[in-house]
Amino acid sequence: MAPSPPRGFEFYVHCAVMIMGIVGIAGNGIVLYAMVASGQHKKNILIIYQNVLDCVTSLVLMIIHFVQLFDIYLSGSVGYWLCTMLFSGMLISWGNTGSLIIIAAIAVERYLKIVHSAWSQKILRNKMVYKLAMLIALIVSFAAVGPAAFSTSGTMDGVCYAYMIWNSETARIIYFIWNFLSFYVLMLFIFIFCYWRILVVIRRQATVMAGHSAAGPSAAAQTHQSNQARNNVVSTMILVSALYAITHFPGYVLFLLLNLYPHMSRLVSILYAATFLQLAYLCIFNPLIYAANFNPVKKVLFQMIRCQKTGEEIVANASGTHAQRT
Repeated sequence: MAPSPPRGFEFYVHCAVMIMGIVGIAGNGIVLYAMVASGQHKKNILIIYQNVLDCVTSLVLMIIHFVQLFDIYLSGSVGYWLCTMLFSGMLISWGNTGSLIIIAAIAVERYLKIVHSAWSQKILRNKMVYKLAMLIALIVSFAAVGPAAFSTSGTMDGVCYAYMIWNSETARIIYFIWNFLSFYVLMLFIFIFCYWRILVVIRRQATVMAGHSAAGPSAAAQTHQSNQARNNVVSTMILVSALYAITHFPGYVLFLLLNLYPHMSRLVSILYAATFLQLAYLCIFNPLIYAANFNPVKKVLFQMIRCQKTGEEIVANASGTHAQRT
């Protein structure tokens, strides 16, 4: 087992992650409010599910790292459950993996709606399909995280050792390779294939629309507006997917190096930075992408800012009038 960082460093890491969790709750909460206020929660159900998972995971992240600020002596069955459920980060991994599966499901949904539009109208019309997708995401993510956390975590002398009690080094490496292939390589393949096919169809439709623009300006304008709204969702999800690939790759590389060379203590501090980057994707980057690139969310946020400025101006004018009267 590689030596752990000093207590002082861990304290600042826990505080930083807590602040990140608070930012994630606020950011994802604002995005959810903007989606509901703009009526997009009925059109983009999977995006709502993904932001709900990110918001709940940010809350769990803040709670877990707040609890870890205190030196709790873990013993008995209660200590084991606290170790596996809280201190191991299983709940965070569960929510993060579920959110990733939902992002992949969004890519597949957009692919079906744009590339196979006639066929998808029969299947995606039923909202039970989206609920089933959410249920599958939660079950698959727990199956990928839960058994490993319960079987390889335990307490010793009041300290939690998470994902460290393996039957063999081979089993640990096999689990890592499976996790990397399933939740990085496969997901990356889904993103690239779906959005590449979507962009091909969009370019083809743009060419056809340009040819029909001279025939009817009003019809062309309506078609352009609907295509622009659809393309906005696609471009937003491409950014979300690409940023996932960028922010999670260093963590997988470092985990591989730690599995191959477990006594390289320098990798531990670098691994903290890579994990911090993954958490930043969950809590900060995703809400910023939706707020900056998803037009319905952006419009609601601009309205909130204008209402706040208008309220401040009214208060300032009222106070100025009162001062003049006195």
